[in-house]
Amino acid sequence: MTDSPAHPVDSPLDAVFARLQPHADAATSGLRAFDAADRYLLDEVVARHPSLMRDPDARIAVIDDAHGALVAGLNALGVRRASVHQDSVAARNATAANLARLGAEITVEARSLDEVAEGASLVLLRLPRSLERLDAIARAVARVVDPAAVVVAGNMLKHMTPRQNAVLEGAFARVDVSLARGKARLLTATGPRSGVAPAEPTRTHDSELGVDIVAVAGTFAGASIDIGTRALLGALDGLPDARLALDLACGSGVLAVALARRLPGAHIIASDVSAVAVESARHTAAANGAEAIEVRHDDGAASLADASVDLVLLNPPFHVGGAVATGIAHRLIGEAARVLRPGGELRCVWNSSLAYRPTLERLVGPTRQLARTRKFTVTASTRR
Repeated sequence: MTDSPAHPVDSPLDAVFARLQPHADAATSGLRAFDAADRYLLDEVVARHPSLMRDPDARIAVIDDAHGALVAGLNALGVRRASVHQDSVAARNATAANLARLGAEITVEARSLDEVAEGASLVLLRLPRSLERLDAIARAVARVVDPAAVVVAGNMLKHMTPRQNAVLEGAFARVDVSLARGKARLLTATGPRSGVAPAEPTRTHDSELGVDIVAVAGTFAGASIDIGTRALLGALDGLPDARLALDLACGSGVLAVALARRLPGAHIIASDVSAVAVESARHTAAANGAEAIEVRHDDGAASLADASVDLVLLNPPFHVGGAVATGIAHRLIGEAARVLRPGGELRCVWNSSLAYRPTLERLVGPTRQLARTRKFTVTASTRR
């Protein structure tokens, strides 16, 4: 397909977008708080659904707005209420900060994925790269949205695939594909199908480790154990005594379950920035009889006090959105250092090519290597 025309000039969105700021992990990766897909989504609303901008009772839902560009844009276009679901705590915090910076007048109603599109006439969605996550979103929306609703979903072309069309068609009778604009594209879904079942978590059993894994769609590695986590699990001998231990960036919660088994007297906290990861960790804990694990939806370890933790396990992500970035790992290592008491220990696994040891030494303290392969390195750092 050919490109569509450029976005309108002199739009109120220009001034809004110029003032948006990304959350910290995106900023350290050189990412902006908006992209061409955000602008395309909002311009599409103005061009094709202007009556919704003038209707104070219109129900509009926004899903996975990364930094608040869509919500702030709707505010600039005159919308005064929106239901919003954001999987990431960092995205929620960035949105709140941007709306405050702009003095926005829009009321944001934070909702669960199952509820966010209830009765909505319009849904704006940033397309996830995970087809499983898209399927879960499409099912959730189709079950509760207004029968005449329009769902406009978009992303940058490099994160899109024709398979996304087929996923949406499983929950909606019609899916239209836009022309490309600014290396972005939109999918418009209408006609929610009746009787669409909700997405169910995936459940597997890892016989090697004797652990049951439960994963909600969109959780990193799904209902499997990624090779980095498996490397860290293989280097848990000789754990120090701990009254409070933290599985930081817990994903499906497998490391937290391992801690609960090895340290039965400790209080175990599992935290993750992602709502689907938190839900998965709760399911995994329950499936393994470790209901005492406390699971928190948290940006790093923000809810934990300084020098309050005896042991941290960390398998840090190295992507922010679609970009490879080390800044998020450095921040999480710094968070681990902040919450560890003096003499506490961080056990961390990292891609050997990223060479995090100097960072661990600088931010945490003396670091020793526990295991190393061509792919991964596992280290133990003692908080100085």
